[in-house]
Amino acid sequence: MSTTQPIRTTKDVKKLECYYKKDTLMDERNRLLIVMGLNTALRITDILNLQWKSVYDYEKKKLKTHIELVERKTGKSAMVVLNSVLRESLLHRFKGSRPEPDDYLFASSRGKKPIDRHQAYRIIRQAASQCGLSDHISCHSLRKTFGYHAWKQGIQPAVLMDIYNHSSYRITARYLCIDQDDRDAVFRHVQL
Repeated sequence: MSTTQPIRTTKDVKKLECYYKKDTLMDERNRLLIVMGLNTALRITDILNLQWKSVYDYEKKKLKTHIELVERKTGKSAMVVLNSVLRESLLHRFKGSRPEPDDYLFASSRGKKPIDRHQAYRIIRQAASQCGLSDHISCHSLRKTFGYHAWKQGIQPAVLMDIYNHSSYRITARYLCIDQDDRDAVFRHVQL
């Protein structure tokens, strides 16, 4: 059985982000889906259920600073900052479509509902396949990629455990998908 993997290189992350960088509304939606997954560490079900009022303050006519939600799987509250990459993608998407507050960020082409998990998987798999990435890339890879790169940049696993709302360090450690190359790099770096 194969395990969902993070995208390990920033070059591959950028290739995936840019795959849908075209000017059609569907491509903009698909690109935003990938950018949102990579930059929020949210589960795909939570991402797909986001509405524009979750990210945009219609009274002040500007993006919010954070996404606030209750995670569907855990029932726990989460607050995620909208970083500059995500803000830029959201603004570009917003200006292109002028959505209503109750519209979903990732609306289906067939109406007012969001796309489903299977469609999100197809969107991500198509981009990964066309970019020559592993067969083990899925929706959950975006969540794992966030943690993997945060860890590689020196973020403590305990902080990631809190971000992910994991109940144990073992779960977070599995998410990081540490492989032999990562272990080797530690031994090369630490020279006492």
